[in-house]
Amino acid sequence: MAGDKYRIGDQNGVYYTTSTIKEIITKSLNYCIENKGLEIYAWVLMPNHLHLVCRAKEGFQLSEILRDFKKFTSKQIVEEIKTSNESRAEWLLDKFAYEAKKTGRAENYKVWQDANHAIEIGGFINIEEKINYIHQNPVKAG
Repeated sequence: MAGDKYRIGDQNGVYYTTSTIKEIITKSLNYCIENKGLEIYAWVLMPNHLHLVCRAKEGFQLSEILRDFKKFTSKQIVEEIKTSNESRAEWLLDKFAYEAKKTGRAENYKVWQDANHAIEIGGFINIEEKINYIHQNPVKAG
């Protein structure tokens, strides 16, 4: 992924990832679990990003799962903004359109950052540390 210094090396390794988002997530995560080989150990949805501790099952690639997840949810988020009574709809769509044009990485709207900030997790202590961080993130944010 362009500009991402944190790359997914082992496609079946367990990773702590951070992706910037705008919402409409859980159905797509469940779809990825049921149909795309995603395993999630912990996650938290914040107002503007998503943390996951996850991996891809054998035969699947985490990079592809996250790419498809972002592509699908981007379209869903934009459609939700267009059809809802969101007071910031015009502002949000302008921001997403600006990012698409600026990066040249999307046709009309760019909701997600390209990077996944994927950090491979080795041992149990590291996994536990990341899961604790994820679960404390919304507490610290209030």
